[in-house]
Amino acid sequence: MSSLNIIRFYLNGQLHEVANVESTTTLLNYLRETLLQTGSKEGCAEGDCGACTVVIAEQQDGRLRFRSINSCIQFLPTLDGKALYTVEGLRNKDGSLHPAQQAMVDCHASQCGFCTPGFVMSLFALYKSENRPDRQLIDDALAGNLCRCTGYRPIIDAAGQMYEYGKEQTAEQQTVINSPGSVKALEKELVEQLEMIKPAKDKKLGRHFYAPLSLDSLTSCYAEHPEATLLAGGTDVGLWVTKQYRDLPEIIYLGQIEELKRINIAEGFIQIGASVSLTDAFECLLEHYPDLDEIARRFASPPIRNAGTLCGNVANGSPIGDSMPALLCLGTIVRLRSAAGSRDVPMHKFYLGYQQKDLQQAEFVEAVLIPLPEEQHVFRSYKISKRFDQDISAVCAAFNLVLKDGVVDEISIAYGGMAAIPQRALQCEKSLLGQNFELAIVEKSMQVLSEDFTPLTDMRASADYRIKVAANLLLRFYHEVNGAAKNTTHVLRYVG
Repeated sequence: MSSLNIIRFYLNGQLHEVANVESTTTLLNYLRETLLQTGSKEGCAEGDCGACTVVIAEQQDGRLRFRSINSCIQFLPTLDGKALYTVEGLRNKDGSLHPAQQAMVDCHASQCGFCTPGFVMSLFALYKSENRPDRQLIDDALAGNLCRCTGYRPIIDAAGQMYEYGKEQTAEQQTVINSPGSVKALEKELVEQLEMIKPAKDKKLGRHFYAPLSLDSLTSCYAEHPEATLLAGGTDVGLWVTKQYRDLPEIIYLGQIEELKRINIAEGFIQIGASVSLTDAFECLLEHYPDLDEIARRFASPPIRNAGTLCGNVANGSPIGDSMPALLCLGTIVRLRSAAGSRDVPMHKFYLGYQQKDLQQAEFVEAVLIPLPEEQHVFRSYKISKRFDQDISAVCAAFNLVLKDGVVDEISIAYGGMAAIPQRALQCEKSLLGQNFELAIVEKSMQVLSEDFTPLTDMRASADYRIKVAANLLLRFYHEVNGAAKNTTHVLRYVG
């Protein structure tokens, strides 16, 4: 592995090189303390408030992709080969403001100003990615930014207004939105620049930050450094540093490995690689399982989904991880890899106990394989939390059902927030299997859930509340399957 200890990226259009940096230096700290670019703010240091939002540009399938991320939990070496935009770099060459900035000014969308740079960067990412978004897309794009002055209405107004300024740009400047393989003329130069700084071989960045370029190199590197921390999106690992002040002696970064960035559909499965972002993973999954929409929208925030990975969520194995109940219900397979080779483990056997997984030394999650839907399957997923946006679940549930002549032929039920691991409700499933799918049977099965789970009381919900909600979600699923409840949304909110 090359010991070239230089991180190269474009910062607001200019090539920037960094040498001999600590592996866990956050992008936000580097911007503020080294470069003295203080527009990006630190509010929470955990990816919640959005005051630190910046935008990353990188190539994907021949096109430029602009996405917002939280700089407070992103390690600086992960920027190698990419382009970074901060609020200081949005002003046009003639001195005029970017449409996102001008709209914020004209709509009087800044109050105390602390959160404003983060909102501007989220609007900039939206401007680069969507043409005339509707209100839901605007709300979703801003879900990762908090305004303590409660000034959301004029910010939302600015999100619509900025496209009016975009009309005034020349045809050459206009972005071709959502057209694979096309970028606007003024961005062709950036594509060429990114090609020039694209890593060509395995690198060691910082003193203990390894960035392999292939799956084989990753496997070998991990075998040599089995105690290293594997890093993909950093949305969990970043907090180990910013909140827990943990020392991470060695880090192996998965984000430069093309094989792990792929989504493949073959042999009845959707295979999602370990470096595929949550944003991209959900985009693919929603094409096949549209009832994942609420989970996809409410999973953290856009900057977190843009950085974090689906496989990282699976590998972390948090009992309140939003993706796992659905993946468990769908019969997901976890593909593991080590120097000894690859092996597939059914997801329901992957979790052994709290923070305990069926992982051998120097073995890692290479991909998850999710079965493609079959016509007779009925699938639903639900998230219960105190807030709609950017909140951790009190209970998360998923159901996958096959009926034959009104009889339960197959049933999978899984919950998060009910046990030390994301877990199937095996006794409840057993009570329904082979039975008529009717109200009396379902009500009996609701009581069986207490045999599957003994939930805890914590700050999010009481044990009693959790078991009641878990049972009521099964009842809701029954009514939706039978058409007695509206199918337009599948969200309940904790109001206790």
